[in-house]
Amino acid sequence: MNKLDPSLLSSFVPTGSLRVGINLGNPLLASLDGDVPKGITVDIANHIASKLQLPITFTCYQMAGATVDAVKAGDVDLVFVAIDPVRGADISYTPAYIQIEGAYMVKESSPLTKNEDVDVSGNEIVVGKGSAYDLYLTREIKQAALLRSANSQAVVDNFMSGSGNVAAGVKQQLESDAQRYEGLRMLPGRFMVINQAIGTPKARVDFEKVTAYLSSVIQELKTSGFIAEAMLRHKVQGAKVAD
Repeated sequence: MNKLDPSLLSSFVPTGSLRVGINLGNPLLASLDGDVPKGITVDIANHIASKLQLPITFTCYQMAGATVDAVKAGDVDLVFVAIDPVRGADISYTPAYIQIEGAYMVKESSPLTKNEDVDVSGNEIVVGKGSAYDLYLTREIKQAALLRSANSQAVVDNFMSGSGNVAAGVKQQLESDAQRYEGLRMLPGRFMVINQAIGTPKARVDFEKVTAYLSSVIQELKTSGFIAEAMLRHKVQGAKVAD
C-alpha cells in the first residue's frame, strides 16, 4: 500500500502538512541537534512524508505524556510512543518497530539484588511521570510506592537527591545518566519490554484504515533493513528491531 486515496489522506493529514509529535523523553529514539530533531523516529516520519509527497512539521515534547496529550487533542497527526493499553483508549497503534528494555537501578549499598526484590512494602520507585514504565508499574506494582519525577530525564537526578531507593526507566538512559554519579548499579535483566510504535488519534474518521496504511509502512521498513540501519546510524544500543 503505497498511497492513500484523497479522502483518507485529508482525514489523516487535515492541514495538508504531516504534523509529527516527537518525544524527546527517550534519547534512544530522538534528540535535538541545535533546534532540529534527529533520530530513528525523525527518519521514519520523513520517510512517511516522502511516500505521501507531503510537507512535514515537527513538534517536540519533553515527555511521552505530553506527546500523547498532543495527539489526543488533534494537535499532531502521528506520534512515536510506547504501546500501552491505557493510551490505547484514544490512540490507534501500528505494530512495534523497535523494542527497548525497562530496568531498575539502585545504589551500591542497596540490599536489593534482583527485580523480584523491588515490589516490597517500604520500597519507593522513582519513575518518569506518564512514561510507558510509569503506566506499566502503576498496574503491576502492588506493595512498593511510586514516586513520579517531572519526566524521564529527571529520574536519576531525583534519585540521587534522596528520592526513593529504586530508579526505574529505559535501561540505556539509566546507564547513561548514571555516568554522572558513582556508587550505582543496575539490577540484572529487565522488568518489562517496551514496544515502540506509531500512534494516531482514534478521534479521526477512518483511523483504522490510516493505521493499516502506517502498519504496512512499518512492516516494509523492518523488512527492508531501514530500522536496523537507522539504529546503527544513530548509535542505538541495547534495543532491537521488533519482530
